[in-house]
Amino acid sequence: MYFTLDSWNPCDTRETKLVCAIVEYQYVKDIKMYISVLDQSHIPKGGTAEQALAATVELAKLTDNLGYHRFWVSEHHNMYSVAGSSPEVLLGYLASQTKKIRIGSGGVMLPHYSALKVAENFRILEALAPGRIDLGVGRAPGGDRLTASLLNPHNHFSEQDFIEQLQDLQGYLSDSLKSESDKGKVLATPVVKGIPEQWVLSSSGQSGLFAAHLGMAFAFAHFINPNGGARAVEVYRNYFKPSEQLRIPRVLVALFMFCSDSKERNEQVKAVLNYRFLQLETKGRFDPVTFEEIKDVKYSPAEEQRITFNSHRFAIGTPEELRKQLTILADEYDVNEIMAVNAAFDFEDRLKSYELFSSVFR
Repeated sequence: MYFTLDSWNPCDTRETKLVCAIVEYQYVKDIKMYISVLDQSHIPKGGTAEQALAATVELAKLTDNLGYHRFWVSEHHNMYSVAGSSPEVLLGYLASQTKKIRIGSGGVMLPHYSALKVAENFRILEALAPGRIDLGVGRAPGGDRLTASLLNPHNHFSEQDFIEQLQDLQGYLSDSLKSESDKGKVLATPVVKGIPEQWVLSSSGQSGLFAAHLGMAFAFAHFINPNGGARAVEVYRNYFKPSEQLRIPRVLVALFMFCSDSKERNEQVKAVLNYRFLQLETKGRFDPVTFEEIKDVKYSPAEEQRITFNSHRFAIGTPEELRKQLTILADEYDVNEIMAVNAAFDFEDRLKSYELFSSVFR
């Protein structure tokens, strides 16, 4: 039995919240700030996909050694400047190259696939790296609509379809689908002891409600939409319904980040990021550029307005400046986990940035 948008009243879930869960969440939040990474495998200017993926592997190993909590990889399609189109394949290799850090998808774009196949992929990963796998799913296309229609010709971009896929995915991963249904007659193989952490990714509040009803964790993409995130997280918590896998709400917020002791370098990275945001908004894609190439660009008043808006999508500065910026953001969202999407496109810059950032909350 699926819940539907018409039949579900999220207010009904308020009574399921337990006082002990709230107390436990606050206790955990007060103890430690977790920092994590989302890597998008950007291809550098003049570089190759092979170089981009090798850089992702090196960053995973570095952040593992530095004590980061999670390392997620993204899914993008029909973007020649991004190499990460198949997170489930990349994660298998990352699992073999890391030891402690949780690795996961940020995320699998679920409407492109069957829930059964996604469950099988991530059960394999769970078998390879027990207790370290995160399955983050979203319903964005990860590219343009034409590409999405070719990935799955039956994709109607329906919210109800997405809800049903989420429920099927939970059922396959926990072997809890009703046996009398056709779906319940099929096991997601191999059957393994553990279950990946299940996250719903969103840049709006709607998917957060789905995560709340199903008892899944919620990741808000502040780096995509800097407006309304704190409210979306509040609603998620208010309507959260405990599940077998997750007894209390779990939230992280992701944003673009760059950390350097050089104020000049910080300003250069910010300038390039501003330019590339405008590229994406006007051309629908990123073109790799350097600071030298864009340092003299003049912007129209309308473009300046967009730059001001987009500046809320990132945090850039020295370690002390980032501590202040991110403490404010964490308090606004009431979270104890920040996921950094590195704003630098130079590999050495990213390495140094993550080294510095690792000490910001220690």
